[in-house]
Amino acid sequence: MNLSNLKPAVGSTRNVKRIGRGTGSGRGGTSTRGHKGAKSRSGYSKKSGFEGGQMPLQRRVPKFGFKNINRVEYKAINLDVLAGLTEGGVTTFDNAYFVQAGLASKNAKIKVLGRGELTTAVEVHAHAFSKSAVEAIEKAGGKAVTL
Repeated sequence: MNLSNLKPAVGSTRNVKRIGRGTGSGRGGTSTRGHKGAKSRSGYSKKSGFEGGQMPLQRRVPKFGFKNINRVEYKAINLDVLAGLTEGGVTTFDNAYFVQAGLASKNAKIKVLGRGELTTAVEVHAHAFSKSAVEAIEKAGGKAVTL
Protein backbone atom coordinates (compact mmCIF):
# COMPACT_ATOMS: atom_id res chain seq x y z
CA MET A 1 0.00 0.00 0.00
CA ASN A 2 1.21 3.50 -0.83
CA LEU A 3 -0.25 7.02 -1.42
CA SER A 4 -1.02 6.25 -5.06
CA ASN A 5 -3.64 3.60 -4.28
CA LEU A 6 -5.47 5.21 -1.31
CA LYS A 7 -9.23 5.65 -1.84
CA PRO A 8 -12.03 7.03 0.37
CA ALA A 9 -14.29 4.54 2.13
CA VAL A 10 -17.15 3.15 0.05
CA GLY A 11 -20.23 5.41 0.27
CA SER A 12 -18.43 8.32 1.93
CA THR A 13 -18.33 10.46 -1.22
CA ARG A 14 -20.90 11.36 -3.86
CA ASN A 15 -20.62 12.79 -7.36
CA VAL A 16 -21.16 16.56 -7.59
CA LYS A 17 -24.27 17.54 -9.56
CA ARG A 18 -22.73 19.64 -12.34
CA ILE A 19 -24.97 22.45 -13.55
CA GLY A 20 -24.83 24.42 -16.78
CA ARG A 21 -23.36 21.57 -18.83
CA GLY A 22 -25.98 21.22 -21.54
CA THR A 23 -29.61 20.12 -21.75
CA GLY A 24 -28.72 16.44 -21.75
CA SER A 25 -27.44 16.71 -18.16
CA GLY A 26 -30.90 17.72 -16.91
CA ARG A 27 -29.36 20.80 -15.36
CA GLY A 28 -28.63 22.91 -18.42
CA GLY A 29 -30.64 25.83 -19.76
CA THR A 30 -31.43 28.00 -16.74
CA SER A 31 -28.97 26.00 -14.62
CA THR A 32 -31.42 25.56 -11.70
CA ARG A 33 -31.91 29.34 -11.36
CA GLY A 34 -35.44 29.49 -12.75
CA HIS A 35 -36.68 31.98 -15.36
CA LYS A 36 -35.89 35.72 -15.22
CA GLY A 37 -35.73 37.85 -12.06
CA ALA A 38 -32.81 39.16 -10.06
CA LYS A 39 -31.74 35.77 -8.70
CA SER A 40 -31.31 34.36 -12.19
CA ARG A 41 -28.68 36.97 -13.11
CA SER A 42 -24.96 36.69 -12.55
CA GLY A 43 -23.57 39.05 -9.95
CA TYR A 44 -26.77 39.08 -7.91
CA SER A 45 -26.43 39.70 -4.20
CA LYS A 46 -29.34 40.55 -1.93
CA LYS A 47 -28.93 43.89 -0.18
CA SER A 48 -29.40 43.83 3.59
CA GLY A 49 -32.88 45.04 4.49
CA PHE A 50 -34.27 44.22 1.04
CA GLU A 51 -37.88 43.05 1.30
CA GLY A 52 -38.61 41.93 -2.24
CA GLY A 53 -39.51 45.39 -3.49
CA GLN A 54 -41.82 46.20 -0.57
CA MET A 55 -40.90 49.47 1.15
CA PRO A 56 -38.20 48.40 3.68
CA LEU A 57 -38.77 48.81 7.40
CA GLN A 58 -36.04 51.45 7.81
CA ARG A 59 -37.83 53.62 5.24
CA ARG A 60 -41.37 53.00 6.53
CA VAL A 61 -40.60 54.04 10.11
CA PRO A 62 -40.31 57.81 10.61
CA LYS A 63 -37.11 59.43 11.82
CA PHE A 64 -37.29 61.08 15.23
CA GLY A 65 -35.09 62.58 17.90
CA PHE A 66 -32.02 64.76 17.79
CA LYS A 67 -28.34 64.01 18.33
CA ASN A 68 -26.30 67.07 19.23
CA ILE A 69 -22.92 66.63 17.51
CA ASN A 70 -21.38 69.24 19.83
CA ARG A 71 -22.44 67.49 23.07
CA VAL A 72 -19.73 67.26 25.72
CA GLU A 73 -19.87 64.12 27.88
CA TYR A 74 -18.64 64.57 31.45
CA LYS A 75 -17.74 61.92 34.02
CA ALA A 76 -19.62 62.99 37.15
CA ILE A 77 -17.85 62.78 40.51
CA ASN A 78 -19.74 63.84 43.64
CA LEU A 79 -18.36 65.47 46.78
CA ASP A 80 -19.20 62.42 48.91
CA VAL A 81 -16.75 60.39 46.78
CA LEU A 82 -14.06 63.05 47.33
CA ALA A 83 -14.85 63.07 51.06
CA GLY A 84 -14.31 59.31 51.18
CA LEU A 85 -10.93 59.70 49.44
CA THR A 86 -9.78 62.46 51.82
CA GLU A 87 -9.97 59.95 54.69
CA GLY A 88 -6.95 58.32 53.05
CA GLY A 89 -5.02 61.59 53.41
CA VAL A 90 -5.41 62.94 49.87
CA THR A 91 -5.81 66.74 49.61
CA THR A 92 -5.20 67.40 45.91
CA PHE A 93 -7.40 65.86 43.23
CA ASP A 94 -6.47 66.16 39.58
CA ASN A 95 -7.10 64.25 36.34
CA ALA A 96 -4.18 61.89 36.94
CA TYR A 97 -5.43 61.00 40.42
CA PHE A 98 -8.97 60.28 39.19
CA VAL A 99 -7.54 57.95 36.50
CA GLN A 100 -5.26 56.21 39.02
CA ALA A 101 -8.18 55.78 41.46
CA GLY A 102 -10.29 54.24 38.68
CA LEU A 103 -12.93 56.98 38.77
CA ALA A 104 -12.39 58.12 35.17
CA SER A 105 -10.59 57.16 31.99
CA LYS A 106 -7.58 59.20 30.89
CA ASN A 107 -9.46 61.07 28.14
CA ALA A 108 -12.63 61.70 30.14
CA LYS A 109 -13.74 65.20 31.04
CA ILE A 110 -14.57 65.43 34.74
CA LYS A 111 -17.37 67.40 36.38
CA VAL A 112 -17.61 67.69 40.15
CA LEU A 113 -21.16 67.67 41.49
CA GLY A 114 -22.43 68.84 44.88
CA ARG A 115 -23.94 65.71 46.48
CA GLY A 116 -22.46 65.12 49.93
CA GLU A 117 -20.36 67.30 52.22
CA LEU A 118 -16.67 68.07 52.62
CA THR A 119 -15.09 68.57 56.03
CA THR A 120 -11.44 68.98 54.98
CA ALA A 121 -9.84 71.58 52.73
CA VAL A 122 -9.05 70.08 49.32
CA GLU A 123 -7.80 71.39 46.00
CA VAL A 124 -9.82 69.95 43.09
CA HIS A 125 -8.77 70.28 39.44
CA ALA A 126 -11.60 69.39 37.03
CA HIS A 127 -13.08 70.43 33.69
CA ALA A 128 -16.35 71.66 35.21
CA PHE A 129 -18.03 72.23 38.57
CA SER A 130 -21.63 72.66 39.65
CA LYS A 131 -22.37 75.82 41.65
CA SER A 132 -23.19 73.82 44.78
CA ALA A 133 -19.90 71.90 44.49
CA VAL A 134 -17.85 75.12 44.25
CA GLU A 135 -19.68 76.58 47.28
CA ALA A 136 -19.11 73.42 49.35
CA ILE A 137 -15.41 73.18 48.43
CA GLU A 138 -14.77 76.86 49.26
CA LYS A 139 -16.84 76.63 52.46
CA ALA A 140 -14.54 73.82 53.63
CA GLY A 141 -11.52 76.05 52.90
CA GLY A 142 -10.56 74.34 49.65
CA LYS A 143 -10.03 75.50 46.10
CA ALA A 144 -11.88 74.55 42.86
CA VAL A 145 -9.63 74.92 39.79
CA THR A 146 -11.18 74.67 36.33
CA LEU A 147 -8.92 73.07 33.70
